[in-house]
Amino acid sequence: MTSVTAAPGGSAAPGAGAGTDLWVRLLEDVARSGRRLRREELEALREYGDRSAEEGRGLAELIDERLAESGRVWAGQTVDAASMAALRAAVAALAAGHGRAYRERLRREEAGRREFLADLLSSRSDLGRLAEHAERFGLNLACAHVVAVAEGDGYDLDDPLVRGVERQLFGRFGEQEVLLAVKHGRLVCIVPSGPGEDAAVKAFAELTEGRRVVVGRPHSGPGGVVHSYEEARSALEQANQLRLPGLLLHAADLLVLPVLLRDRDALEDLVHGVLGPLSKARGGPQPLLETLAAYAESRYVSAEAARRLGLSVRALAYRLERIVRLTGLDPDDALQRYTLETAAFGARLLGWPDRPLDREPGDG
Repeated sequence: MTSVTAAPGGSAAPGAGAGTDLWVRLLEDVARSGRRLRREELEALREYGDRSAEEGRGLAELIDERLAESGRVWAGQTVDAASMAALRAAVAALAAGHGRAYRERLRREEAGRREFLADLLSSRSDLGRLAEHAERFGLNLACAHVVAVAEGDGYDLDDPLVRGVERQLFGRFGEQEVLLAVKHGRLVCIVPSGPGEDAAVKAFAELTEGRRVVVGRPHSGPGGVVHSYEEARSALEQANQLRLPGLLLHAADLLVLPVLLRDRDALEDLVHGVLGPLSKARGGPQPLLETLAAYAESRYVSAEAARRLGLSVRALAYRLERIVRLTGLDPDDALQRYTLETAAFGARLLGWPDRPLDREPGDG
C-alpha cells in the first residue's frame, strides 16, 4: 500500500495503494493500542487484494509476503490475542479482495469465451476479427478443425451435464485442445483435426450420456469451424429423420443425403415414380417400406431381415414379392436394388407417406 493517511490518534489508515509501509505501521499501531482494525482499513486491504489479483499475483504469494513482514515487525515482542485477531482480520480482508477480483476476472473471461464461441459458430461473423480473437483462446484457425454436435434441446452452458462434460474433457485433453459450446440448445465440441481427434470426439460422445453425436468433416481457416458445424448439424437432423442406427456418425458418410435434397422436385418424382405404387398394398405402403429398410440394413440376408422385423422368412418373402409386383423392381438385382434404396431414403427424407408429396401417386 503506497499511500498512507494518518488516522485520529496517530493510527495509520490504508490509502489507495496499501503496501509494506502501511502493513508495518498498521501492525505496530495495533500492537501498541490493542485496537481492532477499522472498517475503512479492512476495505482498503480488500482493495489491495483486489488489485494484486488483477496484476496476476497469487493469493498464497501475497499472504506469505505479509506474514513474513508481520514476523519481522513483531520479532522479539510478546504478541497478545488482540494483535493476532487483527492479523487474522487483515489476512482475511486481503483474501476476500483477492477472491473478489479473481471471481470477477473469471466471469469476464467466461463471458468473452461464450461470445467468441457464438461468433465462431455463426456464418455472419467477421472472419478477420475471429482470427484475431482466436489466439486469446489458444485456437489456431489456420489449422483444420472438426465439430461434433450432440442431439438435444435446451442445453445451457450452466447445466450440470454440460459442466461435467467440460470438466472431464478439459481434464483429459486440455482447455487449449477442446472447446465446448452450446448452439441453438445443442451441445457442440470443437476439436483440432489430427492424431488426437478421434479420441476427443469419442470421449465427447461417451460423455453426452447416450445422445446421438454427428461429426462434421475437417475444414481449415476462420470459416472452417462454422462449415464443419453446419455439416454436422444438418447431418444430425437428417440422421434423426431417417432413424439411422448408431450413436456416433460422421457427416462424411452421409454426403449422399444433401445431394438427394438438392433437387427436391427430382426427389419427389423418384419417390412418386418408384414407391407410389406401394400405396395400393393392403395396409398401405408403410409395412413394405419398413421391409425394404430392414432388408437393406441386414445386407440383404433374408433370415436377418426377418429377425429384425419379427417375421418368419416365409412372411418376409411374401412382402418382397409384393414389392416386386407393385414396383416392378427387384431388391435382389444390383441396379434395381440401388433405385429402391435411393427412393426409400428419399421417402424418409421427405417424410412420405406421413407427409404427402406435392405429386401424389395417381397424379398425371
